[in-house]
Amino acid sequence: MPAPLTRDVVLIGGGHTHALVLRAWGMAPVAGARLTLIDPNPTAAYSGMLPGHVAGHYDRSELEIDLVRLARFAGARLVLGAACGLDAEAREIHVPGRAPIVYDIASVDVGITSAMPDLPGFPDHGVPAKPLGPFADRWARFVSDATAGRVPPAAAVIGAGVAGVELALAMAHRLRAAGCDDARVTLLEADRMLGALPAAARRALRAEIDATGIRLLERAAVSRVTAAAVELADGRTLPCAFCAGTAGTRPHGWLADSGLALTEGFIDVDDRLRSTSHRELFAAGDCAHMTFAPRPKAGVYAVRQAPVLAHNLRAALVGMQARRYRPQRDYLKLISLGRRSALVQKGALTLQGPWLWRLKNRIDRDFMDRFRHLSPMRPALPTGDAARGARGAAAAPLCGGCGAKVAASGLSGALAQLPAPDTLRDDVLSRPGDDAAVLAFGATRQVLTTDHLRAVVEDPALMARIAAVHALGDIWAMGAQPQAALATIILPRMTAPMQAATLREITQAAQDVLAQAGAVLAGGHTTQGADLTLGFTVTGLAERPITLAGGQPGDALLLTRPIGSGTLLAGEMRGRADGGDMAALYAAMVRPQGDAAALLAPQAHAMTDVTGFGLAGHLLAMLRASGCGAALDLDAVPLHRGAEALAARGIASTLAPSNRADTALHLDSLPDTPRAALLFDPQTCGGLLAAVPEASVNDLLHALSRMGHAAARIGTLRDGPERIALRGA
Repeated sequence: MPAPLTRDVVLIGGGHTHALVLRAWGMAPVAGARLTLIDPNPTAAYSGMLPGHVAGHYDRSELEIDLVRLARFAGARLVLGAACGLDAEAREIHVPGRAPIVYDIASVDVGITSAMPDLPGFPDHGVPAKPLGPFADRWARFVSDATAGRVPPAAAVIGAGVAGVELALAMAHRLRAAGCDDARVTLLEADRMLGALPAAARRALRAEIDATGIRLLERAAVSRVTAAAVELADGRTLPCAFCAGTAGTRPHGWLADSGLALTEGFIDVDDRLRSTSHRELFAAGDCAHMTFAPRPKAGVYAVRQAPVLAHNLRAALVGMQARRYRPQRDYLKLISLGRRSALVQKGALTLQGPWLWRLKNRIDRDFMDRFRHLSPMRPALPTGDAARGARGAAAAPLCGGCGAKVAASGLSGALAQLPAPDTLRDDVLSRPGDDAAVLAFGATRQVLTTDHLRAVVEDPALMARIAAVHALGDIWAMGAQPQAALATIILPRMTAPMQAATLREITQAAQDVLAQAGAVLAGGHTTQGADLTLGFTVTGLAERPITLAGGQPGDALLLTRPIGSGTLLAGEMRGRADGGDMAALYAAMVRPQGDAAALLAPQAHAMTDVTGFGLAGHLLAMLRASGCGAALDLDAVPLHRGAEALAARGIASTLAPSNRADTALHLDSLPDTPRAALLFDPQTCGGLLAAVPEASVNDLLHALSRMGHAAARIGTLRDGPERIALRGA
């Protein structure tokens, strides 16, 4: 059993320094410390490769650090949200939509922003160069629109420092390489360009700007940005369909109210990278002000701070001596020139040429390679004597969510020994196999269900939302209105203060989901165990509970949500899933389906939610209860993004082989394809599967689409034996 958790370490921001700290932590974690990363995105862009991406030399994926994969490697919980406040006295971090995150030790690496909130029109029409991710998204859309002729190929860059010059050269190269021969790129500077560089470097870069055809306007103050132009203070108007801002290096505004010592909004740190006012908080990268040795904002300092920060966080946890950080006075500047050429400057040295671009490319790729080849999770194998089969069983990690369920064959065998509930009490109307128990109180019908999940994510608030939506699925599938819930919470061993903070995160998130569904969290039970496990017993009220029985030949089969969650979750456990795909999956999983259920219930002859036994297993249960067969169009079944690719690599949930063994014999013409394999994939927060009259299909699909559900018609019920006939890939 792992060591009890005693200290919370929180990293705010997935900047370069924190990415390297996470990598180091994964190689040598600190027992008893719970590590958390807070970032709004599942990936973090590497600034050194952004000009090359803008120029078209790198795909977006080549400059992105996958924070989901990195957090899994480090054993950290990842909170996908943007920090909006920090209370240094209470040691709390605020993220919208959730309870405060408490820390014992924290570090801030949120970078800076190039936003220009005081420049009229820029917040609406301009694009800050930082944060890098949103900038790259907007640039890709602009290039697509410009090459298609939807917008003129006219771009402007506000700020002619090194970053602005690099971007302008990259933009000009990309637009012309894309066939925009009439591309116009304008570089605007309120003072003079590259004021921080020596004369030789300025001359060389000015020659590149002129040779590329970029229009440079110095001492040109911008007064307004519109959707189609940049207006200057002297009255000139420059046509522009894409306006980038690099002139500002602003700190994030929420730091101002943190209670930390700041200089011009940046966190004051000493030579141990600790806050000068709060020793339990550290800061690194562009958001930090090194009071002992002020330096310009540059990524090279962030990278070189990483080993010192990693050591000092560990030192603060275990009581070691902290290290000093000694920044170099100057550093080698490798400046991209748009095409595959670069300029290097340090001190009096200025050189340029294609060989320097190759050097820069090698340095950048070596940095990114540190995050490309993280070893997947390997479970600990038994030591000493082991019973036959134990080592093989332990070699594969146990999945969480519905992937950890007991196989259907074992469960049905146990239930078969029990008497049917309605034979013992006449107020229990349901039978084994129904999604929930149905209890009669006079004319009232109460639906009762229970569910619990071994955690699939380390973030307890996100896991609470997933578990609550999953438990509500049975209530919605019965056509009932959620009423009340009791929580079952198993926490890993941790200190009493950590228990309190974790329970606050869980209960607030759960109540948010339940309240939105019209229910209340009425109580529950807590205990400690090996893993975080969350569950809910939920009641609901229904005038006409919908069961698995009632499907009729000719009914259309509608599915409200893609399948593939089990495979994605299994891939994420192994460090194989894409972070962007996982973020999309999490967003889909916590999307309630009460509105879809309310729409379908008046029309559905039978309905269930697709969960642990997979689409094939739950459809087969409906066929057995309804006494008919089904034709299933495999090509029409919607899939979560990334699931089919992982299935093609042989990744599957723990429960998938049992699901296949229990249902495959009841499927006709089962192809050996990744898409077919996903029929047996256990779903957590799966979609509703409804049998509805053919005449209502189109109206229902249109309504579901308007609600935001990725619903599809996947097949038809038909006369015949209780089997599934497949067509498609």
